[in-house]
Amino acid sequence: MKILIVKLSAIGDVVQALPALEALKRTFPQSEIDWVVEESASGILEGHPYIRRLLVSRRKTWSRMLCRLSTCMPAMQAVAGFFRELREQKYDIAIDLQGLLKSGVIIAAARAVRKLGFDGTRELAYLFLNERMPAYDREQHALERYLDVARYLGAVDPSPSCTLPIARERTLVQTRLNGLMRNGRKLVVINPVARWKTKLWDERKFAGLGDRLAVERNALVIFTGSPDDRTTTDRIVKMMATPAVNWAGETTLKELAALASQADLFITTDTGPMHLAAAAGVKVVALFGPTSPGRTGPYGTGHAVVNKGLACSPCFRRTCDIGMRCMEEITVEDVMERLDGPAEGV
Repeated sequence: MKILIVKLSAIGDVVQALPALEALKRTFPQSEIDWVVEESASGILEGHPYIRRLLVSRRKTWSRMLCRLSTCMPAMQAVAGFFRELREQKYDIAIDLQGLLKSGVIIAAARAVRKLGFDGTRELAYLFLNERMPAYDREQHALERYLDVARYLGAVDPSPSCTLPIARERTLVQTRLNGLMRNGRKLVVINPVARWKTKLWDERKFAGLGDRLAVERNALVIFTGSPDDRTTTDRIVKMMATPAVNWAGETTLKELAALASQADLFITTDTGPMHLAAAAGVKVVALFGPTSPGRTGPYGTGHAVVNKGLACSPCFRRTCDIGMRCMEEITVEDVMERLDGPAEGV
């Protein structure tokens, strides 16, 4: 059996789809599974033992190239090459786990007997399917939604856990940590950034939290983020009274997962690295405001969520007219209390 999975982005969503991949491979051990992903999330899938072929859609890069006369033709050639590679293989099943127009176009172009996904998805993506599962409950956790597709195809009691191919990265990260981890120190990783402004927590509070972890927990605090986040994490580290390490922009996705796997604790906003850390097996403490922990919180037992539970939350808005109270009212003490408090499983 030949299977195509279309799950393009974002990082957290791709990570949460990995258990479905593994459930399909266990159900059909002789199957050959290909995956279409966008370049921003492709790093975590590279080298995965259950993926035969990884097809990377460079949609955003191509869009920028098409806007310039000098790169328009190379972009058109790259797009044509991508779809030519996509259509080289005929699949028994093509699965749309994205449910948007951009994935629907890929499903439409793929050569597959069964084109499967959920009914009622956004941007009329379901029109590209020839086999529709009932529309999913929007309050259901995303990881369970993806596992429902595996169940529909015959998987029995699929596991929500997954394999991250990061053995090499663990060695690299451990080498970097040598010399930093002294005197029985604990390792705490803090990811203070997010794509939505409404998901952000005050930088001074992150600095205060880092100081308390260093003093009260004898912790080495490492801040992470993308290269674009380096300025933010630099500001936070400079606000601290105790030394901290800034690795923002210095890790690949796999190296970030490897770092999380060796940490004692991972503190984060609601963002992709939160799911990467949960998959890596570290306890996650996640700060939630405008979004729903039930839908997109860290999956599994042992994690904790800090949420003020305001009447206006979750609003799922990227802008706020009332001062982002859902995040502003979270205190450093609120987070410290959740470090050892009762764990919450999604």
